[in-house]
Amino acid sequence: MKADIDIAQDVVAQPIERIAASLGLERDDLHCYGRHMAKISLNALERLNNRPDGKLVLVTAITATKAGEGKTVTTIGLVQALGKLGVKVMGALREPSMGPVFGIKGGATGGGMSQVYPMWDIDLHFTGDIHAVTSAHNLLSAMVENHITKGNALGIDPTRVVWRKAMDMNCRELRHIVVGLGGRSVGGVPRESGFVITAASEISAILALASSMADLRSRLANMVVAYDVEGRPVRAGQLGCVGAMVLLLKDALMPNLVQTLEGQPMFVHGFPFANVAHGSSSLLGTKHALKLADVVVTEGGFATDLGAEKFFNIVCRQADFRPDCAVIVASVRALKMHGGACLEDVLECEGPDLEALERGFANLDKHIQNIQCFGVPAVVAINRFASDAEEEIELVREHCAKLAIPCAESRVFSEGGEGGVELAEKVMQVIRTQKSDFHPLYDINLPIRDKIDLIATEIYGAKDVRYIGTAERDIRAIELAGGNHLPVCMAKTQMSLSDDPNLKGAPKGWTLTVREVMMSSGAGFIVPLCGSMMLIPGLPTEPAAKRIDYSDDGRIIGLS
Repeated sequence: MKADIDIAQDVVAQPIERIAASLGLERDDLHCYGRHMAKISLNALERLNNRPDGKLVLVTAITATKAGEGKTVTTIGLVQALGKLGVKVMGALREPSMGPVFGIKGGATGGGMSQVYPMWDIDLHFTGDIHAVTSAHNLLSAMVENHITKGNALGIDPTRVVWRKAMDMNCRELRHIVVGLGGRSVGGVPRESGFVITAASEISAILALASSMADLRSRLANMVVAYDVEGRPVRAGQLGCVGAMVLLLKDALMPNLVQTLEGQPMFVHGFPFANVAHGSSSLLGTKHALKLADVVVTEGGFATDLGAEKFFNIVCRQADFRPDCAVIVASVRALKMHGGACLEDVLECEGPDLEALERGFANLDKHIQNIQCFGVPAVVAINRFASDAEEEIELVREHCAKLAIPCAESRVFSEGGEGGVELAEKVMQVIRTQKSDFHPLYDINLPIRDKIDLIATEIYGAKDVRYIGTAERDIRAIELAGGNHLPVCMAKTQMSLSDDPNLKGAPKGWTLTVREVMMSSGAGFIVPLCGSMMLIPGLPTEPAAKRIDYSDDGRIIGLS
């Protein structure tokens, strides 16, 4: 089979105007970026507000492993498969961050015969949304530093500036830095600082949650950037640069319209990471996809304990979404890793390993249970790899049958929409026959610690929570600032249900460690940093960047 980039480059895609026309949008509604990408104007979206909503399907997954689960390729393949069934369908995905594209994870545009097009533009600069957020973030950082240096009328405590710098690249060496060297007239006031990856910026979360330009402005003004010498929060609105930030973000707020390889429309908009933010595509994109299509397929980052939990508890509260179905993506080889098999054995695949697979069901079961906590019907999608044995696939089907959970095999990577028809039929059957009883996990007015404890014990399977470092002080400061009513957005490793990336399966009897708690008041949530979670990734031993090139005759190589 050809490489992903070669498949994408060989496709003859439809002009984006034709994709928009299939949704009832006109040429004047579009801000085109070449032949195959466009932004949809906010005025055009406002015209849709009185239309009824379609059905909402959330795609999530089991816990991530290096063997691969295939959540995004399944999401895109499901959209294509629903199109094969004649359903008026639309997808809503996040934009890829260039850090993972050049690092270890690769892009977030699907793969094989189930991709969004044009993947090379989407994986790289796209329509400039991430660059706009980076610029707005660093403008605010510069204004904070300048304010402290030029008299500090707000009385900012230089040791309690919580607004860091941002860049869209994996640079571990910038996690902890010292700024302001060279004397006050040259470098300002020396202090410790650091970088976050742009997808972890609060502005990324705000962009994905804002419902209008006015809402964007209000949220930006409300962001806490520091604390003063009395311990009171200092907000971005006090620094006088919110208008300039809105100007930088005015185009980024508009959803991006693209297509699948088979011509179904997709909004690809918003890019908050799910292990440090809420991990969903934009509220504007998903909301208006629901006005344009009968069924909308969206995706939560990573597994049910991260993207899905945050989608249900944070995004659905703010947007008043009521999901109708959740698809849990699993692969046989990932389940075997959760059952104790090593990566080499899984990839070499000398034969079926039913014992490891059966042990790995504990992870799948926990994710099914997590979805059921929210009252949403679930379907399990087995993302089929060529190395999977028939008896392994059958064992997964039998296990799901015992749990009374619909299960379907997905071959969308190799076969496109045709390979996802069984899954699409199961999803449509659930939507037609099972009523969602969606509800959030916790009461928003519970104390902060109670909300953290509920997520830790009910969703992660922890026995209790331990607070270390500045976490206790941080919670007190948030309560004093009036943020105790906000939902919780846990920053935790995606490699385990626990806060230890080395623990596979469904660990029990462990303690969640919270070392710091940040208030993202503009985004509208509280962020506890758990375990050793970092806000900017590092590159692996063999970065994907080493395999990427551009030939003299204009061919892209190695991008995936």
